[in-house]
Amino acid sequence: MREIRVSGWEELNERLYEGSFREEIGRNRSPFVYRGMSDVAQNLTTTLCRLGGKYGEMEPHLLRNFRKYATRTAVPWDSPWNWLAVAQHHGLPTRLLDWTYSPLVAMHFATADLESFGSDGVIWMVDFVRAHRLVPQKLRAHLEEEGSDVFTVEMLDRSARELEDLGDLSQEEFLLFFEPPSLDDRIVNQFALFSVMSTASASLDAWLEAHAELARKIVVPAELKWEIRDKLDQANVTERVLFPGLDGLAQWLRRYYTPRQRER
Repeated sequence: MREIRVSGWEELNERLYEGSFREEIGRNRSPFVYRGMSDVAQNLTTTLCRLGGKYGEMEPHLLRNFRKYATRTAVPWDSPWNWLAVAQHHGLPTRLLDWTYSPLVAMHFATADLESFGSDGVIWMVDFVRAHRLVPQKLRAHLEEEGSDVFTVEMLDRSARELEDLGDLSQEEFLLFFEPPSLDDRIVNQFALFSVMSTASASLDAWLEAHAELARKIVVPAELKWEIRDKLDQANVTERVLFPGLDGLAQWLRRYYTPRQRER
């Protein structure tokens, strides 16, 4: 896997948009999705995995009870993939990870936590187009039929009506990305999508190590975080926009008006 430590704002943008131009259409359409994290030491472990113990066995129980107690209007229609997306959105431990199509949104999440400004951040990039060439043929056929590069809930429903059905499609572990329904403005504004492994116990970190050509790890030095943060604020890439509502407004104002500490 390529690990690139950038030296400035210009190089960061260059690296994040690298490879986005598509000759066949003459347009910039990046095949990458992005995930920004405040500390480079963090890995791509899911919230389900962080439960510990036999976490894979807990997934159906968590989702069953979430479906049982949630309101009937929580999802557009009854699908395990809709329920999984809603559950992730509201903080239930799941096998999903949040990603974005937007390099700027990924920069935000790499620089949003002021308490982590003493540590290097990281932006993960994964080529989802090439990753989807490795999914089982039954799933690839849906992409080809739709002329799409990414899955929707409707496509997944056709091949995997239950979560365990996904792992039954192949003896080898695989990774896919799907777009959730536009549940609220937060998902829309963050240009969000989710990654999901074929089984609850599969490790994305391990999968990417085995398919290193599909990923890049952009290290954001701690000393660059203030410059990046200030420029994102000027570009209106803030909590106020990404988390619409009073909570996001308060988060933005608290961070924006926190003074920069003198360097010792």
